[in-house]
Amino acid sequence: MSRSRMLENIPLLTSHFTHLIEGYMLPAAGYNLAMGLKLMPAIVVENMIILGRLLFQALPEVNRELNRWRQLAAASPDQELGYQALASLSKKKFHCQGGSVYATWPRRYRQQLLKAIIALQTISDYLDNLCDRAGVQDEEAFRQLHLAFTDALTPGRTGHDYYARYPYCCDGGYLPALVRACQEALAALPGYPAVQGEILYLADLYCRLQTIKHIDVNSRQERLQAWLEPLLHQIPVPVCWWELAAATGSTLGIFALMTLATGKEVHVAAAARLREAYFPWIGGLHILLDYFIDQQEDREGGDLNFCTFYRDDRETGQRLQLFLTQSLARAQDLPEPFLHLMVVRGLPALYLSDGKAAGREQAAARRAILQAAGPLSWNLYRLCTTLRRLGII
Repeated sequence: MSRSRMLENIPLLTSHFTHLIEGYMLPAAGYNLAMGLKLMPAIVVENMIILGRLLFQALPEVNRELNRWRQLAAASPDQELGYQALASLSKKKFHCQGGSVYATWPRRYRQQLLKAIIALQTISDYLDNLCDRAGVQDEEAFRQLHLAFTDALTPGRTGHDYYARYPYCCDGGYLPALVRACQEALAALPGYPAVQGEILYLADLYCRLQTIKHIDVNSRQERLQAWLEPLLHQIPVPVCWWELAAATGSTLGIFALMTLATGKEVHVAAAARLREAYFPWIGGLHILLDYFIDQQEDREGGDLNFCTFYRDDRETGQRLQLFLTQSLARAQDLPEPFLHLMVVRGLPALYLSDGKAAGREQAAARRAILQAAGPLSWNLYRLCTTLRRLGII
């Protein structure tokens, strides 16, 4: 949606902002908006800044960037690659829109950060389509394709022949261009060398998941469990193997570390602390919510869905609430927690406002998750519902 279309809806969005501010207020006798603003100005102001920048700066820029990539994808000489590239840009646009929230926070390098986020997420979505939607089940081909993901996160690295083992290969330079765009944007971030190790750790987990989960249905679960079992012992709070698998599939931890890299003085210890908050907790919440709303769609398509490993909807809701609680606690303890708390509270709002989560069988879990997330999440949920109705997301 264009900036002008958003401006036409300012009165409606302003009304939602008022409810969002009220969402910060603790329920107590005599507690009102004026009192809340006086007692808690910092968190209100910071979060309104994030939302304002997201709606009126980041989202329009996402549209412009994706339109640029769409033109290159449409020029692909290979019909299958062009189709999958355009399909991912169209159907998974909200991934880039959600990721763009990280570019609302830094004081400097916002443009470079946003370009890196959009390029990497577009690579992720495109490769997911190539592994999932083109009728290919070649593990070595998937591994070779995902060199693009790690190359993009390594400024200065010479690219590989990403399609060397894939049956389709002529994309008109689309994937290499995405890789270079991400590399160039990351090279401009002053703190990137301090966070790159943690980013590549998460990227390696992501690529391994994508490589294994798309192989033959008769062997993928066994392979995933064998890979993840040793990692389970490194998590202080017990989680299931499929929950850990979900956490490896999130790009949010990488985006959070990129955001940290916009600072001039970034300590390796700060990067490790941020990574531990996102993996497995915030990243796990992210992908489990994604799988939660996609259960019917994945059943029909025969796709692997980690939420189907829970006994029933009640257990699904309970485990999602655990991930939510852990995510909030860890986000609260991070330096400058405003952005990360907004992300955690925004995830249930974004995913559960999707029409795919509107079914009667999901109603109880939906209400329980939003209630556990608190009043702000409920109001973000209403805002997301409005944004969907307006065609903004």
